[in-house]
Amino acid sequence: MPVHPVDKPLGSSSHDVVARARRLLGTRRVGHAGTLDPLATGVLVLLSEEATKLSPFLTASDKEYLAWVAFGLGTPTLDAEPPEDEGALTRAAPDALAALTRAGVATAARTFLGLTEQRPPAFSAIKQGGTRSYAAARRGEATEPPARPVAYRSVEVLAFAPRRGDLPHGFAPRRWDPPAGSAPGPADPTQGAKGAGRSAWRPSDAPGGRGFDLPPELAELPCALVSVTVAAGTYVRSFARDLGARLGVPAHLAGLVRVRAGKVDLADCSPLDAVSSATPLDPVALLPYPCAHLDDRAATAVRQGKQVELGLTGTTALVDGEGNLAAIVEPGPDGRVRYARVWQRGMTP
Repeated sequence: MPVHPVDKPLGSSSHDVVARARRLLGTRRVGHAGTLDPLATGVLVLLSEEATKLSPFLTASDKEYLAWVAFGLGTPTLDAEPPEDEGALTRAAPDALAALTRAGVATAARTFLGLTEQRPPAFSAIKQGGTRSYAAARRGEATEPPARPVAYRSVEVLAFAPRRGDLPHGFAPRRWDPPAGSAPGPADPTQGAKGAGRSAWRPSDAPGGRGFDLPPELAELPCALVSVTVAAGTYVRSFARDLGARLGVPAHLAGLVRVRAGKVDLADCSPLDAVSSATPLDPVALLPYPCAHLDDRAATAVRQGKQVELGLTGTTALVDGEGNLAAIVEPGPDGRVRYARVWQRGMTP
């Protein structure tokens, strides 16, 4: 029951990726653990067969992104998707853009660390009155989703440039540097998110890093490259809009790479077309909960939905003697357990 992390291609929707993965994996039972917009790339965790039941547990994990924020131009979608009507764009005065500095952007970015609410984009999948917000927005209907709870874990401005052409378009693990006087080589995979911690990436134009092509229309716009880690449900497009607002100029998200989703790092991802041959990840290791190991008798009881006394203090993954995921449970009243999800068959990579 595998977990397949892939590097989502630019321009493909998460639905497109799932449809392609169904053909490559030879099964209809494929889902994902957290949507990525078409104009974003990076970590998209695909789940197949019984692993699809993990989606609500993995989707709730924190996400880390590299965001290219362009100042001076606001778009209806808050990203680089061109509007049908040029009049829908908002532009900043040249003198306002000339006043932008890296220090000013960094100061404004730090103010997000205390925020607890965010207004989502009108072009989002949030439902209002039974209708997806983006569907109403594309029909030209005035719609603004209400603010929702969010959390910013970290925000760091990695680079700023008055012109897009001066901004680094790639990145590599922070602690990776080629030897002095030598040509750049491949990035050390041991320096990825497995143990690397927060802010594990830095700008790099070296071939060993990873590139990202910004839209050519941004040539004259000031841009910032920002590392941002957020709780589930936080829109980075809204972050770009709100960062510009704090600086007194319109802004939009010019590029986005998800470099981490929960415990899955970009270094763990395979290209989409290689998903069927890539080694899947251990689902138990990816869960954001502690594990409790069961003997055969207890594992059988759990899979039958019977009550077992485990002395839990929080949500826990229950694993049988062979290392297979049997259930995810929560503590209930009087020492009883509440089953959040049970797997009748063992789930291993």
